[in-house]
Amino acid sequence: MGKQLAALEDVVIAREFWSGKRVLLTGHTGFKGGWLALWLQRLGARVMGYSLPAPTQPSLFETARVSESIQGVIADVRDLARLKAVFREFAPEVVFHLAAQPLVRGSYDSPVETYSTNLLGTVHVLEAVRHSESVRGAVMVTTDKCYENRESAKGYRETDRLGGHDPYSNSKACAELAVDSYRRSFFSDGGKAGIASARAGNVIGGGDWAVDRLIPDLVRAAVAGKPLVLRNPESTRPWQHVLEPLGGYLLLGQRLWEERTRYAEAWNFGPREEDDRTVEEIVKLAAQRWDDKLKWTMGDARQPRETVTLKLDCSKAAGAGWRPLLSVEQAVDWTMEWYRAWRDKRDVKALSLEQFERYERLAAGERSR
Repeated sequence: MGKQLAALEDVVIAREFWSGKRVLLTGHTGFKGGWLALWLQRLGARVMGYSLPAPTQPSLFETARVSESIQGVIADVRDLARLKAVFREFAPEVVFHLAAQPLVRGSYDSPVETYSTNLLGTVHVLEAVRHSESVRGAVMVTTDKCYENRESAKGYRETDRLGGHDPYSNSKACAELAVDSYRRSFFSDGGKAGIASARAGNVIGGGDWAVDRLIPDLVRAAVAGKPLVLRNPESTRPWQHVLEPLGGYLLLGQRLWEERTRYAEAWNFGPREEDDRTVEEIVKLAAQRWDDKLKWTMGDARQPRETVTLKLDCSKAAGAGWRPLLSVEQAVDWTMEWYRAWRDKRDVKALSLEQFERYERLAAGERSR
């Protein structure tokens, strides 16, 4: 790879880089997008969000008051004319594309919407970047599920075959192919923006309210005083706190802006191998961190097929200076801390900013716990 990337801590707390940078962020009303918007604002960036309205009620966007911190446009990435107009008016220097239909089970209900949003929406962002004179780096966020899953105990590497049997996973694999095509066709001469894709493992953190995701389902069940119904308790996933991959996205955004094509590749961001856990193990950890006695049962209804084992090989990112900082136990700690604060009607935006500070201290090698 030539010159290696600097360590993650050099990026996360480098306000001198992000301060004043114009950043366009699609999906800013979503879970990961909301967290990234808050972090970029904390680092001093000028953020323009582009997204549909918040997809859930409640949402991180509303409870953490994300709109107080950034500009925002409520629009669809499938509207190419509107998207290109926002690019022209805002003139972003760095782009983070997170807008998506993000649910496996939802893709079975709405496959056409899933493909049009995840594939065509990605193409539209790439096209807007292609016609922009200001963009120097774009991070296109997909998923760890973009790989052809063979239920292997070995972690998937960035060079492994893409695929996916369900519409969500397959649409993200298609998006990866589109990113690669645009990169080779329009961004390979070194004179335009650098384009990277980011594939993250299963992300948890406060403020996620999506249906059919484990932690949001668990919190809803706990608040309602009902048992949580587990669909696939033995499924193993690379669980990580939301700040882990977002730190990786920031790393890529900075390096693409600085050197454009050198880092214009696909990157995995996942936990340490020993932190891969089953669904049931995560539920047990979360239940220990909730004040009430949470109970769970096994679902018996026929479920859409989902992969059983999914692991990532993140050695490429590790060799470039990125590493996960939180154990799976810490990830669950921070997540349930956020939801308890929400339940108790505390200021979750203040807590979110505190968790950023805590994470940055960890990145700088200081102990915060």
